[in-house]
Amino acid sequence: QLQLVESGGGLVQPGGSLRLSCVASGFSLDNYVIGWVRQAPGKEREGVSCFSSQYDRTDYANSVKDRFTFTRDNARNTVYLEMNRLIPEDTAVYYCAAARGVPLYRLCVPDSFDSWGQGTQVTVSS
Repeated sequence: QLQLVESGGGLVQPGGSLRLSCVASGFSLDNYVIGWVRQAPGKEREGVSCFSSQYDRTDYANSVKDRFTFTRDNARNTVYLEMNRLIPEDTAVYYCAAARGVPLYRLCVPDSFDSWGQGTQVTVSS
């Protein structure tokens, strides 16, 4: 059974940093597209950063480029989202998501994913 479990969210001041973790079980990261998707109150889901092992490519939303970094540890079947220079607009629930057979042009489209974690809240506020 495929399972994704996120952790690492919390309250941070603007300009601060957080690292989110997502532990995957029941499948190998090598065979899936895996990504981070966030949803702020009253807003649509947004693909933040996504990785395809098939295409060896990592995509980022324009709003987080140069601030967020996606990494993975295949030995631990875990992916991370390093978030730096956080701003209040980054406040959202962050979800880890996975899917197979995602074409490159839909790599970080939220509707591409069919397996989701429970989410972790990130709040950026002074």
